[in-house]
Amino acid sequence: MPIETTSGFDLTHSQLLADNGMFVFMGAVEHDSIKPIIEWVLYENYVAKKKKKELLLMICSEGGDMGAAFALIDVMKSSVLPIKTVGLGTIASAGLMIFIAGTRGRRVLTPNTSILSHQFSWQNEGKVHELFATMREFELAQARMLEHYVSCTGLDRENIRSKLLPPQDVWLSAEEALKLGVCDHISSL
Repeated sequence: MPIETTSGFDLTHSQLLADNGMFVFMGAVEHDSIKPIIEWVLYENYVAKKKKKELLLMICSEGGDMGAAFALIDVMKSSVLPIKTVGLGTIASAGLMIFIAGTRGRRVLTPNTSILSHQFSWQNEGKVHELFATMREFELAQARMLEHYVSCTGLDRENIRSKLLPPQDVWLSAEEALKLGVCDHISSL
């Protein structure tokens, strides 16, 4: 719903939030859903005339495409402005990967947030040579994912494999996530 401002322009709630350094991401991690966040971070870093003290990215996501997630993660890591991430509701899989990419010390979970961490999953059909190529991408993605967890949590590879990326899905409470270095604080908004 558009909001009429004193200047006579109609703005959406999303635009008003973005103008104030906030972005709410709720949904699946896909190229189309991640593109506006990438554009927002780039705009605030390189185009905006008035620089913000920090950017706030709120996340409630069931996960999705790892390629799209890593595109945003790379942009977040290159941001000159600190990016505070706030996890709401459920953050899972690729959504969790984005959440932990927030600036250290500024990754917050609300008390009722559920976290799902699991190994990279994929499906493929095709000829044998196509399956080998897909397996290579799977191995590369698993290695990137493991290194991302190491750099963002401070845990060593062995602890990440046993506590955050074992063969089965791992559901964590906000308190458990804090103990494992997945977040820095638990706080209500």
